Parts: sequence; C-alpha cells; structure tokens
Amino acid sequence: MLESITPLLSDPAAWAALVTLVVMEVVLGIDNLIFISILSNKLPPEHRQRTRRIGIGLALVMRLGLLAAIGWIVGLTAPVFDLGLQGESFDTAFSWRDLILIAGGLFLVWKATKEIHHAVDVAPSNDMLEKDKKDVVINNVGSAIFQIILLDLVFSIDSILTAVGMTDHVPIMMVAVVIAVLVMLLASDPLANFIDKNPTIVMLALGFLLMIGAVLIADGFGVHVPKGYIYAAMAFSALVEVLNMWSRNAQIKKAKAQEAAQAALNKAETAEPGV
Repeated sequence: MLESITPLLSDPAAWAALVTLVVMEVVLGIDNLIFISILSNKLPPEHRQRTRRIGIGLALVMRLGLLAAIGWIVGLTAPVFDLGLQGESFDTAFSWRDLILIAGGLFLVWKATKEIHHAVDVAPSNDMLEKDKKDVVINNVGSAIFQIILLDLVFSIDSILTAVGMTDHVPIMMVAVVIAVLVMLLASDPLANFIDKNPTIVMLALGFLLMIGAVLIADGFGVHVPKGYIYAAMAFSALVEVLNMWSRNAQIKKAKAQEAAQAALNKAETAEPGV
C-alpha cells in the first residue's frame, strides 16, 4: 500500500485529483448527512449522537470496502436485462447500479413522504404508550441504523462510480473518502442540532430528500440530471429559508422590544399617582 502511495506524493496531478475528489465526496455526502440528521433527531436525545456516529462510521467502512472491491463495483454498470423499448430520453437496459439507484430513490421518496405526513398530521399517536419504553427506544435505534445502512449503500455506490471516472488510483480515492467522512463527522452534530431547533428547516430538508429520491430514480432509468443543477437549487432554497429565519427573528425581537417599551410605559403611568 505504501509503495503505491509514495510515488503519488510528488505528482501534482494526483494532488489535484485528491482535492477534487474530496470536494466531490463532501458535496455528495450532504444528501446522506441530511438523511442521517433527520432520522437521528426522531430518537431520544441521549441516543442521537451515537446513532449519527454509527451511521457515518458505517458509511466509511462501506465505502472503503467497496473501493477494495472496485472491480466488482465497475461490473455493476453492465446491463442485466433490457426491456427492448426504444426511447430517446430514457434507457430501457438496466444494470445492477440502475436497480440499486431506483430502489434507493423509491425508499427516499417513501421515507420523505412518510415524514412529511407525520409532520403535518396533528392527530397524536398512542402506539408508543402501548409498549415498554426501553424496548421502543432499542427498536427505534435499530431501525434507524438499518435505514442508514440502506441509504449508505446507495450513496456509496453512486459516489464511488463517480470517483472511478475521475482517477484510476484507488489510494487517492480511499484518502478522499476518509477526509470527506471526517468532515461529515465534524458537521453532523451542528447540522442535526440546527435542523432540530428549526422546524421549517426540517420540512425543507425533507423536500431535498424528495428531490434527491426523484433524481436517483431518474438516473436509474437513464435520465441523467446534472448534479450542479440539483445542488444549486438546494443552495438557493436554503438561502431563501435563511433569509426567512432572519426576518422572523427580527420580527420577534421587534415585538419583544415593543412589549418591553409598553410595559415600561404602563409602569411609569402606574407610578405617577404616588409621586
């Protein structure tokens, strides 16, 4: 391993590929990180950080394992069956990669739709009261980790196949994956806490997951949507929501200042007769 890395240290092209791959892996990891944050925030507070770290750690292990089996990963792009239909804007020849992306996209759409339904449904659920609390927590943590593993697999295969098209050096890919996952680990807690404290951000993030799921399904059917358009739309939506949050906070501060001024005025008027 060291023998294969040492020659790359003096190659400027290898360093350029490493930086590019790190940026790409971090950007692609945003989708995974949003999903992990939303899923972990549904757990009791004492289990959230551990679940996020387990999920991100599993993502690292899975991606490194898939890189070790890079030949098998590349083979996933070979067609498995063909429906025989002629389409200019879509492909009817499906590979294992296509099937995995379609399955992952359908899962994301289902999960995001379910979470949106729970967010807007005002009817309380009493299911949690019918079971032992400890058993419910264990089951929820196990379910969250299982769902994280499923999405880790989808995002890992997609990101690695993208990396293969950028460089042939597996050590560079591995270093890029490790750095990107460390960045995700550092950003996971602040992002999850920010989402948890801002309910409107939760709905926005679920909308992102819906869009990402639809893009994965489209990609599986051979309709390739440029990733730049997707992330530009996400960044613009996030910027608009940040502006809305600033506006709401400014209105709250203004209302509090007016209340404080009115309270001071009322106190002064009450104190006047005794002067």
